[in-house]
Amino acid sequence: MSNQSISNQPTSLPDGPLSDGHFPSGPLSSGPLSTWALNVAPSPTLAIDARAKALLAAGEDVCGFAAGEPDFDTPGHIKEAAAAALRAGRTKYAPTPGILPLREAIAEDCASRFGLRVAPSQVVVSPGGKFSCYLSILAVCSPGDEVIIPAPYWVSYPEMVKLAGAVPRFVLAGDDTGFRLTPAQLEAAITPRTRLLILNSPSNPTGAVYARAELEAIVEVALRRGLFILSDEIYEHLLYDGARHVSPAAFSREAAARVIIVSGFSKTYSMTGWRLGTTVAPAPIAKAVAGLQSQTTSNATTFAQYGALAALKEKEKTRAALDAMLAAFDRRRRFLHAGLNKIDGVRCLPAQGAFYLFPNISSLGLGSAEFCERLLDQCKVAAVPGSAFGAEGYLRLSYATGDEIIKKGLERLAAFCAGLKRGVASSE
Repeated sequence: MSNQSISNQPTSLPDGPLSDGHFPSGPLSSGPLSTWALNVAPSPTLAIDARAKALLAAGEDVCGFAAGEPDFDTPGHIKEAAAAALRAGRTKYAPTPGILPLREAIAEDCASRFGLRVAPSQVVVSPGGKFSCYLSILAVCSPGDEVIIPAPYWVSYPEMVKLAGAVPRFVLAGDDTGFRLTPAQLEAAITPRTRLLILNSPSNPTGAVYARAELEAIVEVALRRGLFILSDEIYEHLLYDGARHVSPAAFSREAAARVIIVSGFSKTYSMTGWRLGTTVAPAPIAKAVAGLQSQTTSNATTFAQYGALAALKEKEKTRAALDAMLAAFDRRRRFLHAGLNKIDGVRCLPAQGAFYLFPNISSLGLGSAEFCERLLDQCKVAAVPGSAFGAEGYLRLSYATGDEIIKKGLERLAAFCAGLKRGVASSE
């Protein structure tokens, strides 16, 4: 039988055990992978970070700027609360949307910070902010719906939209607009099939923060055109230079009925491995998110939720830990920003939030993917290409890393760029 005939015919497993004790590794049908599996792209940020860590493990001196997580330990009082929950036997299933005390605390936090009054039933705790985003998209988008995603965007948004069967539509908001979508851009991008707008402030990958007036103008367009808004606020507490975070759900009663807030504990509390995301949504959407979660992951890890509860309840300890982390991030942000703008051929806007800078390297003669590949191979500096975020000609550099790594990485980046500039000049 030819290879073609084998690949085109379904294959059945034998009734008895396989002779070698293993299942076959080859395809069992004509199409072994689904449309979803074939169309989703792996996370480039995780891939680059994994490659950098592999080089480090092999003994290479790598300056890693790719990681999207704080380089600080989880504060002790949060860890102790989770450990206490373990000792108390809180190791069983929890309610699908999360333990009630945690959902009550999240609702109270929304009221105290934004004046947004929500019931605990409008809060869903999920295994990570990424899953919170995906469930929210699934809850409101059907196959064929369009979702507007401002670029630069977090790498997972388009893939989540595609996994929901919807269609991502990108609108580039470059450094000429401070990496912020304008109302006119949004208006021009809306079609009869547009269902959802995704906003992320503070932004990954740019660190941009929308001012209240900017958000109000965008929300006005979205509401007038009947859109839902997914507001990803995972970096909401990581702010600099007097920037303030506002949630569009708090603008009006109409906004509260159309805005889904996604956040979590990963970035603010250095709890990336705990996998705890949150959704605050209009009641029908929150109910749908919980229903989807009930058939996928059941609930977020029970004892981890008690650690998150301590983060919200033990405010003084949490504030002290956050202030120490912010002081380090701010120092690194300023140093990295100043160093980047001293490099010939590089220009970089300041970031007002998160822990990333997004420098423009478009004048250096390389696409961002090739730039990052050569930078890692030749100089052992790991950065993420702007093309991964829908913005060619940029890099994402995370300053959630050590001061010495930033200093050394800047020196290597400057030398690499100087070589590129010489190459550009010699070819002209």
